[in-house]
Amino acid sequence: MKSTTPFTENLAVVARDIGNGFFEITHSSFALLGLAVMFATITVVAQPDIRQAGEVQLMTWLQDRQEIISGLVSGTPAERATAISLKELPKSQAALAQWLGRKYNRAPEAIGALVEEAFESGNRARIDPHLILAVMAVESGFNPFSQSPVGAQGLMQVMTHIHIDKFETFGGKMAAFDPRTNIKIGVQILKECISRAGSVEGGLRLYVGAGNLDEDNGYSEKVIAEQGRLQAVTAGSPPPINALAQTLLRRLENKS
Repeated sequence: MKSTTPFTENLAVVARDIGNGFFEITHSSFALLGLAVMFATITVVAQPDIRQAGEVQLMTWLQDRQEIISGLVSGTPAERATAISLKELPKSQAALAQWLGRKYNRAPEAIGALVEEAFESGNRARIDPHLILAVMAVESGFNPFSQSPVGAQGLMQVMTHIHIDKFETFGGKMAAFDPRTNIKIGVQILKECISRAGSVEGGLRLYVGAGNLDEDNGYSEKVIAEQGRLQAVTAGSPPPINALAQTLLRRLENKS
């Protein structure tokens, strides 16, 4: 192995310390540019062994940080979270989020973001937002990470492998677990189903995959009943949410 002089060793230590300083304080492209300039200078003026050490260190750092750099997203964690202050919502939507949060044991701030997206997507698609929320309630209980035995995923239990083309715009199939994306695509599918069937009830049967069956195991009735409850909450007359009251309400609905 080729020996080095004390001056060379000291220079190598200085170069390494400078590099570590850059590594610790930033992940930005400016740091990469600074590193490139630094090692280009060393390449010109230093001995080959120092240049090689610098190149190895730079390559190692780039490999270690590749996943972090490629996965960087803008904003603070609070800004990236699927949650919203209820004060930012219209009073009727805030009340809806609070009621759903109590019923399904979910944080109202998280439900509030889903309510907001349901109203925005519903208005664009000309679908009652309460119906969209009712589908989420019946399909997943507002669990954005749920998955059925047949592969339906996310809040609205979208069959991701069937509708994979719809996820391409949003970065691929993993976007099925992004709450807002799942709602957008779920609403698109629901709209297509209602258009094909010619009615909300028929569209729900298609949505759940029971279009060619004699019955849908009460799926459409459950969704429509929940839609009615959510409409009542928005109107200012929320129905009770305890178990006994829900049982009595279902009995009354079945008799009507």
